[in-house]
Amino acid sequence: MLGSGVRPAQADPTGQPGAADGAERGKATHEVFQHGVASGDPLPRRVVIWTRVTPTPAATAGSGKGGPVTVTWQVAKDKRFRKVVSKGRFRTSAGRDHTVKLDARGLKPDTEYFYRFRALGQKSPVGRLRTAPRKRAALDNLRFGVVSCANLEAGFFSSYRGLAAREDLHAVLHLGDYLYEYPTGEYGMGQDNVVVRPHDPPHEMVSLEDYRRRHANYKADPDLQALHARYSWILTWDDHEVTNDQWKNGAENHDESEGDYKVRRARAHRAYDEWMPVRMDGTAALGDGTRLYRRLRFGNLAEVSMLDLRTYRDEQVSTLAPTPVPALEAEVSDPSRSITGKKQMAWLKESLTRGDHAPQWKVIGNPVMIAPVTFGDLPNDLIDPINDVTGILPGDGAPYNVDQWDGYTADRREVLGHIRDHQVKDVLFITGDIHSGWACELPLDTSTQPLYGDSYGVEFVCSSVTSNNLKDITGAPQLTPLVETAILANNRHIKYLDFDNHGYSVLDITPERAQMDWYVIGARDDAATPIEWSTSYATLAGTGRITPVDAPLEA
Repeated sequence: MLGSGVRPAQADPTGQPGAADGAERGKATHEVFQHGVASGDPLPRRVVIWTRVTPTPAATAGSGKGGPVTVTWQVAKDKRFRKVVSKGRFRTSAGRDHTVKLDARGLKPDTEYFYRFRALGQKSPVGRLRTAPRKRAALDNLRFGVVSCANLEAGFFSSYRGLAAREDLHAVLHLGDYLYEYPTGEYGMGQDNVVVRPHDPPHEMVSLEDYRRRHANYKADPDLQALHARYSWILTWDDHEVTNDQWKNGAENHDESEGDYKVRRARAHRAYDEWMPVRMDGTAALGDGTRLYRRLRFGNLAEVSMLDLRTYRDEQVSTLAPTPVPALEAEVSDPSRSITGKKQMAWLKESLTRGDHAPQWKVIGNPVMIAPVTFGDLPNDLIDPINDVTGILPGDGAPYNVDQWDGYTADRREVLGHIRDHQVKDVLFITGDIHSGWACELPLDTSTQPLYGDSYGVEFVCSSVTSNNLKDITGAPQLTPLVETAILANNRHIKYLDFDNHGYSVLDITPERAQMDWYVIGARDDAATPIEWSTSYATLAGTGRITPVDAPLEA
């Protein structure tokens, strides 16, 4: 009989026969665990663990080659696996690209564990994970690494290296654009699109094989592997996991020559489910759905609600001339248009008002900015050259970036109005996407600036890991102060803005306050580039306001 907490062998999720084939019985001479290990979506008594096996040298990602393999897994209290608390077997095959993803169960809340896999005579690297606290546990603090927008061709993942070196995090929040769909050379580093490291496949990913290969391409990175092995991740996607500026029925970077958009998206979602340590529709199993929005609770202190702002959104409004600004504003405020979709909107409002036993901090993992940003007072002779090479700022005289919540203002008013009407406190949006650092208060109405009234939450935006920012794409760092000054002067609820740096953030939450520290890297094309603290901002509990902080949190 198995001891307490030890899991029995797991049934084959692929439906393949249980007997091992010849490749499994032998011992591989090639590296089996080429893509590292990962864990994610921590709950009090279970955590998703992940790996991929390469059963033969020819069985590369997306190839469809290689027979079924049984992989054993263990979770232990110690690095040497003398105190195993959970274990089992998992059958994988080419039908799931030889990935392994399962819920390791029977764990204790708020506890650190070690995990590993075995197959074909080899052991995987050892990973560490930490379970979530009990539902109503009283916590002194939570600390998360925060990242988004990691383009492999545009540089090394030094931000992942910096976070992996820390010993003080509970988990990592990834807010989207984990990978990019573009062909090699189309979106590299800087104005000249320098390819620091080439994508595989070299063409744009469209087929299921393409998406699988690109995931493998990213997970071969040593810094990415190190951070996955060190901490559990909580992820959502933005657009590039499928293709640029996607919405529910199409995308800017999709045309008829690439086939049916929804078929393409289904391939991307399938590969994401295979290759990421996330639960879709609440499970680690494949093929049971594609709902990625979900909640993860951390005692009485915080609940993290991860949004999906691509799968259900209506198409972005057009900002192309000669659309007059009043007509554009009428479109972006049209209540029939949504960025969340009806079901997710109801779910989000429920996340914000969870009754008497709701956690104190409502942390919203938000792929695109919700804070209103008016660009209308920026001169066109400044905006237009920038938008010859990027979409970071709106073009053609448009006052908004309509890919953000600014393009769906009825939804934003519904969320912030819900917070106001129910007197919800301590709402914290943590955001990626825009390749820059921001700290913003969240007024319901900015028309009375600078006296815009109450703030119904705050938003902290992390910069990109590598993807180009304003300085990179213009090649003119002298422009950045002009843009930043104009935006800050016309958006008094925005307290901090950095268009020039890449890096990561660290979010620390206590009952008294939430603080974000921004860290910046040096040269993206230097794998050993230095990392420095840049700035910190905090919001005191119950205030909805932001103040600067003089020093980062102690590691």
